[in-house]
Amino acid sequence: MSAKSAMTYRELAETAVTGGWPALLDVSPRQAVSFNRSYLDDLYSSAIPLATGVRHDPVRMRRLVESVARNISSETTIEGLAKDVSADGGAIDTGTARRYLDALSRVFVLDELPAWSVALRSKSRLRSSAKLHFADPALACAALGVNADRLANDPGFFGQVFESMVTRDLRSLAQARFGRAYHYRDNTGLEIDIILEFEDRTWGAIEVKLGSSRISEAEKSLLTLRNARIDLERVGSPAFLAIITGTEYAYTLESGVHVVPLACLAA
Repeated sequence: MSAKSAMTYRELAETAVTGGWPALLDVSPRQAVSFNRSYLDDLYSSAIPLATGVRHDPVRMRRLVESVARNISSETTIEGLAKDVSADGGAIDTGTARRYLDALSRVFVLDELPAWSVALRSKSRLRSSAKLHFADPALACAALGVNADRLANDPGFFGQVFESMVTRDLRSLAQARFGRAYHYRDNTGLEIDIILEFEDRTWGAIEVKLGSSRISEAEKSLLTLRNARIDLERVGSPAFLAIITGTEYAYTLESGVHVVPLACLAA
């Protein structure tokens, strides 16, 4: 397998802050960030109660969305989010935080990634917490006031946003084939960013790395999942193992793991 991405690192950052909304495809990244921030402001002030009937404190709701944005692509607990929101002196309990998150899901702002339930052949135990994702990761950037320049210059946060971009796009591609997306984590610390499972029970595993420096680490995790964790007699061998990156070239490693730039996914 070989292909070349048409997107630069900077263009990936601009795409991330713009988002996938059709109305924003022909506007500048700056205009897109402004639109997305206005959308969130409307959400805090009126959209949540109108759409869901949930009574809320707009300031606490804003703080919660900002906390989710800081923790995008993670398994942060409700307790952790509530503590983060309460750090400025305005307390919020876990029950309220959960109601707010549910309301955000009902208006299609949040789209959490559930944990994969699968047969294991090892003594490992699966974790069951969902990963936090927005319906579009551009909302995370808007919530924190992060433009393309700031994102490009913060590879740590960009990596989190990039993982959410890949999750969004793979979900869309999988749904066209009646597939579903999950993540994997067990008590040994093994984590796989995305598992795609299809209607015919075939499945594939994906790690997401913005740059090239951790490709070997991602390859090792994918091979460990296949060779030492999953009961392949019950689940079947994976249809593919892949690492989605923000790098330039697509290729296949000697192990059979594919390395694919995000921009080449639809190629």
